[in-house]
Amino acid sequence: MNHQKRVAAIHDISGFGKCSLTVALPVLSAAGIETAVMPTAVLSTHTACKPGYTYRDLTEDLLPFAENWKANELQFDAIYSGFLGSSEQIEIVSRIFDLLTNDSTLKIVDPAMADNGRMYSVFDRAFAVDMGELCRKADVIVPNFTEAAFMLGEEYQNPPYTREYVRQLTERLASRFGASVVLTGIAYDDAHIGAAAFDHRSGAYTEAITPKVGGMYHGTGDVFASVLTAGLVRGQDLMKACKAAVEYTYACIDRTFREYPYMTYGVDFESDLYKMREITAP
Repeated sequence: MNHQKRVAAIHDISGFGKCSLTVALPVLSAAGIETAVMPTAVLSTHTACKPGYTYRDLTEDLLPFAENWKANELQFDAIYSGFLGSSEQIEIVSRIFDLLTNDSTLKIVDPAMADNGRMYSVFDRAFAVDMGELCRKADVIVPNFTEAAFMLGEEYQNPPYTREYVRQLTERLASRFGASVVLTGIAYDDAHIGAAAFDHRSGAYTEAITPKVGGMYHGTGDVFASVLTAGLVRGQDLMKACKAAVEYTYACIDRTFREYPYMTYGVDFESDLYKMREITAP
């Protein structure tokens, strides 16, 4: 019997700022996917805004959330986790995977914890080891190059990269964690950027590259991972979902650069949401 696709999204939420759940919920919903949200923390603004934001940790609520969903016999086509604020939250999300998934549930982990060769200020390298353990339970992981290197216990390499290095890195990640890999932040030169996808089961590999837009934009990783998740849940293969996510994210960044060049709290991902069902169609 047909049913509306359903995803559980486990992320923090900011009252203001385009990242985490304020991106995941509208993107998945616009794709026609029923989205259940499990907030890991509530912030007044995201952390790229001016200092003084409020922060309320919801770690103690996560397992009761999941247990209530289980008691209501909710079934999920996918569970999609993003930024997790502590090793304790990682351990709880690992338990939630066990509690709420069945053989057909897709588990997607965006190991958001590092960028540009450094861990986020609230984490240390031991956190990357813990995140790697969660990735072992995933079907698809979506790291950037810094996160990939740290979870493998390696030193980060600055771009530009070689195609051989990128291909080997995706394969080593897949072998280490037993998951398909979508690696973001590919840069073979200063003018282009993109992502690579390696299917752990079939061995298929692809890359999607777009022009690089000037500036720094927050929340683009959440846009990318949310579109990727929507495509996979709706039946796209990993290669097609990766390309759709790259192209949509690029369009959002390019539009923001042209029309709102001084926007620092996210990108205009809303203007093309009406296309999401087409973009993520099988």
